[in-house]
Amino acid sequence: METLTSLLGAINSVVWGPVMLILLLGVGIYLQLGLKLMPIRKLGMGFKLMWAGRDAKPDVRKAAPAKEGDEGEISPFDALMTALSATIGTGNIAGVATAIALGGPGAVFWMWITALVGMATKFAEAVLAVRYRETDSTGFHVGGPMFYIKNGLGKKWLWLGGLFAFFGAVAAFGIGNTVQSNSVADAMDATFGVPHWITGVVIMVLAGAVILGGIKRIAKVAGKLVPIMGIAYVVAGLVVLIINAGQIGEAFGLIFYYAFNPMAAAGGFAGAAVMAAIRFGVARGIFSNEAGLGSAPIAHAAAKTKNPVRQGLIAMLGTFIDTIIVCTITALVILTSTVWIEGEAGASLTALSFDAALPGFGNQIVAVALAIFAFTTILGWSFYGEKCCQFLFGTRSIMIYRVLFVLAIPLGAIAQLGFIWLMADTFNAMMAIPNLIALALLSPVVFKLTKDYFDGKDVLPGEELEHDQ
Repeated sequence: METLTSLLGAINSVVWGPVMLILLLGVGIYLQLGLKLMPIRKLGMGFKLMWAGRDAKPDVRKAAPAKEGDEGEISPFDALMTALSATIGTGNIAGVATAIALGGPGAVFWMWITALVGMATKFAEAVLAVRYRETDSTGFHVGGPMFYIKNGLGKKWLWLGGLFAFFGAVAAFGIGNTVQSNSVADAMDATFGVPHWITGVVIMVLAGAVILGGIKRIAKVAGKLVPIMGIAYVVAGLVVLIINAGQIGEAFGLIFYYAFNPMAAAGGFAGAAVMAAIRFGVARGIFSNEAGLGSAPIAHAAAKTKNPVRQGLIAMLGTFIDTIIVCTITALVILTSTVWIEGEAGASLTALSFDAALPGFGNQIVAVALAIFAFTTILGWSFYGEKCCQFLFGTRSIMIYRVLFVLAIPLGAIAQLGFIWLMADTFNAMMAIPNLIALALLSPVVFKLTKDYFDGKDVLPGEELEHDQ
């Protein structure tokens, strides 16, 4: 295990090194500028489309319902909720705390930057996912980076799509499964004294009942759980910030100052260089909102829509909601307390910070939120992983993958957390590389489709393209 940990550590230091940071932020900035800051300018339109897309009907731009012929399995709203179910998880609670513990308050600023450029990345991913999706042998729509690499870049790039699918199928067991069950088991043990294995078995049974039912059941559950729990967590965070109102200004000051200045050790806090703030801010930001990973477009490809740009406008909200809203709430709760200076890290730092303002309740709020967030993340990532597996081995592999995925949940609950985080972090980056290459190469398609859409021209539905089957 030590040898494997050392190997993964060495790979991690390379894939999350300066080159990866430049690639992630560089592609995001390039797309944001190429779109003329449209994802930021049209944020309000995105929210209108999201609300209107609950039943896959209206087009806000034309104020008319979408055509009944729109193809897909789930509504645009449920596609976003499925994507959000996979992103709003331990990254919003434990990931933010880890970023602050290792990179200092400045890491939060770099999480924000990652989110702002990531909105353009997520928009482009969803546009390409709907544009180049296919219908599989069972009649379901399938899409994502492996398909827009295959159908957009051509057969000579098929190996790159295969690489993404392999990394995605394996990474799902880390970021979307074992990391989640392990974090929940830790929180339940620390807060309520529930043994790790019991938590693992309970999650396995509940998740299995949903996962084995496929995307429609996953989307139905995510469409209900994600909005309710997300709003509840934000409200709880706002209550804490009202109590700590006097420290909010100072917290923002710490974030902006230490984004560009090294922080000396204080109390139990070990100190952090500016590079650490950037590295952990970007890494945890991506871990949380998954912009650039190529995971979310797999869900958006199943949306009931024929308009790639319309779904892209909805998809980009995932990054905004996850990082700019939810992660910021967590960060401010932590920084308006003094617990972070004492050397705490992970979910326990967030829990103690909530508890400092809400004695006797804070721990329970975080534990319950973590449990539900992690549960929905497991649901979303099971779908991502199975689609990657399907791309590699065909539709017959789907049920096998689902069963293995469900069985891995209790194993993650009793495993060593440090190794699991390391594995998840490493495969995160390895997923991102093929996807970012494809986004850069296919960016002219994104720019053209977006321009056509806002010029009032018809955007060719992906289903009418000739794909290599």
